[in-house]
Amino acid sequence: MSINKLRQISTKTGDKGISKNYDNEEFSKNHILFETVGSIDELSSFLGLTYHISKLELIKTIQIHLQKISSQISTNKESNNFAKLNLITNKEVTYLEELIQLQLEKTPIKNQFYLPGSEKTETGAYFDVSRTIARRSERRIVEFSNSEKRDDLHIVKMYLNRLSDLLFVLSINT
Repeated sequence: MSINKLRQISTKTGDKGISKNYDNEEFSKNHILFETVGSIDELSSFLGLTYHISKLELIKTIQIHLQKISSQISTNKESNNFAKLNLITNKEVTYLEELIQLQLEKTPIKNQFYLPGSEKTETGAYFDVSRTIARRSERRIVEFSNSEKRDDLHIVKMYLNRLSDLLFVLSINT
């Protein structure tokens, strides 16, 4: 099915300050759910920009992981839809840890303070901005998880924490 009409992409419910999660439940657009998902979307978008500067294919894998995270956040954990999701697991966390280790073995970093965006390259600066967005996303996940009592997001919090570590290492090593 091709999308070729405005009504296919615009429900206009947002005009009233309302949006829906993946279970079609309505929430105010200023609900922490949308702040959290929006932060993940911003991170993925900036990583997309970083990909065009760096050409590192691992970024696309990370963006796919971030889509999984957005789906998990946007779906009520008690719903039938939740059981159908492809969730982030320890496997993805381990993937990030292995990437960090490979980067550190390739180019160890000094134990010092680094000025964000200023140390080496333009590409490194893009990774620095991505890192700061990842840190904000992590804070939003913690806030959302606490306010909505979402104990299923523990691995997501770990993933975002490791992702910001990886982005830091990449900012220094690219």
